[in-house]
Amino acid sequence: MPDVEKDSMSSHDAPKEDTSPPKPPSFPEGGLKAWLAVLSCWCVMFNTFGYINAFGIYEAYYKSTFLKDESASNIAWIGSLQAFFMFSAGLISGPLMDRYGPRIILIPCSLLFILSVMLNSLCKEYYQFILAQGILGGLANGLTYTPTLTAVNQYFFRRRPLAMGIASSGSSFAGIILPIALNRMLNASTLGFGWTVRIIGFIMLSLSLIACLCISSPAPRRQTGAPLLLEAWHHPAYTLQVAGLFLVIWALFTPFFYVPAYAQSVIGLDVDFSNYLVAIINAGSFAGRLLTGVFANRIGRFNSLVLSSAICGLLILCWLAVDSKGAMVAFAVLFGFFSGSVIGLFTATLALTAPRPNVIGSYMGMALGVLSLASLTGTPITGAMINAYGGYEAAIIFAGVSVLLGAVVVGVARVCFAGGKLVA
Repeated sequence: MPDVEKDSMSSHDAPKEDTSPPKPPSFPEGGLKAWLAVLSCWCVMFNTFGYINAFGIYEAYYKSTFLKDESASNIAWIGSLQAFFMFSAGLISGPLMDRYGPRIILIPCSLLFILSVMLNSLCKEYYQFILAQGILGGLANGLTYTPTLTAVNQYFFRRRPLAMGIASSGSSFAGIILPIALNRMLNASTLGFGWTVRIIGFIMLSLSLIACLCISSPAPRRQTGAPLLLEAWHHPAYTLQVAGLFLVIWALFTPFFYVPAYAQSVIGLDVDFSNYLVAIINAGSFAGRLLTGVFANRIGRFNSLVLSSAICGLLILCWLAVDSKGAMVAFAVLFGFFSGSVIGLFTATLALTAPRPNVIGSYMGMALGVLSLASLTGTPITGAMINAYGGYEAAIIFAGVSVLLGAVVVGVARVCFAGGKLVA
């Protein structure tokens, strides 16, 4: 009898599931609603990250037309503000997602985003681009971005890297299509800037409708507690990961923004081909997100994120030696592949640190709020370096070292997570 009681006590004392991230049986791991949520997220990623990934085309076009008198750094603020508000809006939409679900947020904010694109087609002055494309577009992006990412993470755990890889490939697909379409319509047609942007807006409107119809969430609504769960910052695996990702995101957009201008001014490539390099980067990113989603569970999600980030940093430093068309293409493909892996994985590893599905939105929202500061300041800093030094060397070194340091910090976060230091 004492042995039975001892066994009974040990059976109650042994499990520690309550102090660990949720286990796979707690998640649907598939089904029609789950994969429709992936489709919804794919459409939103096309409209959000994908649109920002194509900003290099806008950067070059604005510099040669409307904003000739503005510096590269000033023009980069338009895209940086868009990325900043896309991330920082998660501070609002993440907690709202946990309490009210995704659809009530997605429908009005999608309409607001389409309005920002249409207003952008009417812009002529710098402050107008800042307001329409940078602030309004970024804010509307962020309010749709976080809820759909959260919904996918609530449906999947074991298959989360695959689901997120498929969903996030929407931004890479946009990064292939949009630069080519924008370049052809802006530089090889009579459409002009206004109708070019409006056509893009109508495409995004159709994708927004699909996203609003397909989105759902399986998690119970969180009825109590503060909107922002500040106790998350007590967990080293969460805090260090956000700090490392800050350093990575700080520099990760630099090639997306400046590769076309670099190819034209340093290597002497023509405008058409240099603009297509953005599409080539995103083609590599498309492959990176899908393949990483397949293999991340085999080598570890954190391991995959650390490895991809470190390789991105090394590739950016190798950018210093790129001086030919072939080398530029090789850099674009490789950087695209591994940067796509980073973008596809970082939300999945952030979600790993959340103790319950119905707090994932708040955990991701707070992290994205911090990362918004990196996206806001990163490319303007590198743009200022380009202007100050009259070349790209200082900016490239800054970006490469920043990403490498970020990979190291995320690696420390991975050790903390593996060591069981995360407490729910």
